[in-house]
Amino acid sequence: MDATTSGTSSIQYHNIATDQPITTIVVAATVPTFQRNQRHCFGDSTPGEFPLAANPSIVLHVLTTSNLDPQDLASLEATCSFFRQPANFTPDYELSIAELAALDMCIQRAIFKPMTLEERRDLKQKCGGSWKLVLRFLLAGEACSRREKSQAIAGPGHSIAVTSKGAVYTFGSNSSGQLGHGTTEEEWRPRQIRSLQGIRIIQAAAGPGRTMLISDAGRVYAFGKDSFGEAEYGVQGTKLVTVPQLVESLKNIFVVQAAIGNFFTAVLSREGRVYTFSWGSDGKLGHQTEPNDVEPHPLLGALENIPVVQIAAGYCYLLALACQPSGMTVYSVGCGLGGKLGHGSRTDEKYPRVIEQLQHLNLQPTVVAAGAWHAAVVGRDGRVCTWGWGRYGCLGHGNEECETVPQVVEALSNIKAVHVSTGDYTTFVVSDQGDVYSFGCGESASLGHNNAAAAAAAAANADGQCFLFEL
Repeated sequence: MDATTSGTSSIQYHNIATDQPITTIVVAATVPTFQRNQRHCFGDSTPGEFPLAANPSIVLHVLTTSNLDPQDLASLEATCSFFRQPANFTPDYELSIAELAALDMCIQRAIFKPMTLEERRDLKQKCGGSWKLVLRFLLAGEACSRREKSQAIAGPGHSIAVTSKGAVYTFGSNSSGQLGHGTTEEEWRPRQIRSLQGIRIIQAAAGPGRTMLISDAGRVYAFGKDSFGEAEYGVQGTKLVTVPQLVESLKNIFVVQAAIGNFFTAVLSREGRVYTFSWGSDGKLGHQTEPNDVEPHPLLGALENIPVVQIAAGYCYLLALACQPSGMTVYSVGCGLGGKLGHGSRTDEKYPRVIEQLQHLNLQPTVVAAGAWHAAVVGRDGRVCTWGWGRYGCLGHGNEECETVPQVVEALSNIKAVHVSTGDYTTFVVSDQGDVYSFGCGESASLGHNNAAAAAAAAANADGQCFLFEL
């Protein structure tokens, strides 16, 4: 070709997201014109091409390190055949590039990495048979657990702080030894639990006179009154445990979260299975046990084969945020007084039952909270729903009525919520801007408002309005 020749070149290429040619781009050229071949996902060995299929390991590396979410990987598979054909890579030659990328990202997660091959296969099957779905389960669990981050837990009489390095500080009431310092004396300032040195704590739960701590190794430590209903510490309710004690009955279960109700305790395994202690009489939690039973019992029913990413315990009921192929759902079980189970009635549920109203609202739940008599959930789009007993306006709907199914808190429609927490008759919501809103019973300034008018309204509260903290 004459090197002095100039002109325009027509460059035509394929968009790998559609596998269809897009419009031809004409580029004005002042340099010599060269004939370029059409670029394809796979190519046909014609010189000058750079097909994806010739460098699958590079593509896999890019996908794995780009922090794509499972939906992105699924979209790649749906729109380009290259990403859904077998990649012929270890550890499974039949997996596609997208599935291998999801598996690699799963292996990077702290919870998944130590699992055996059999445990990994079981988790994959439980999640729906795809590593993309396993990745979604792991990411959802991380968002709920706040692993690697500092935490503050407010109990009914004492509080717990966990640092990002795993140190634990407690303060407040200590009549049952629930602070873990070896005494029953109150602590007005946060004091570190020295007996836990060398053990990294990643999660904590506080209940009436009880405390539970979860280590990064999946071990559970309990102390205070009726810790886990452990008969090994004496007849239930007659002996106090004032320093953290390892819960031996859970030593074969890798626990990632614990939740304390008034009559029962629940723990969540890294595989997404829920176990409960006590309160098994009359099958209230799907099993028949004695009140001081020391063995964990798996929560039977609908959640036996559905992985759970978060649990929340109220006074006498349990919520579970579950990860299904179709999306995130919330299940409830236990006492239905006040409509706090969210099923449109006030009847008890002995086995977990999905809260269908959240699906009708097209709400993809990301976090759940269980108060004593009311519950709340935050959706991916930032909406907040509450239900249960509305005393003192703790539901935020402008009244004190009970709601037996989740209702959107319209007063928060102008914010995007990212977290919610519930107490006896109080609710706190955190927005994506870092603002905190509260509503419910304002007795003893428990809602944290400086504004005198807001405090007075909350104290008398029958209107259930949402107030912004003034920090």
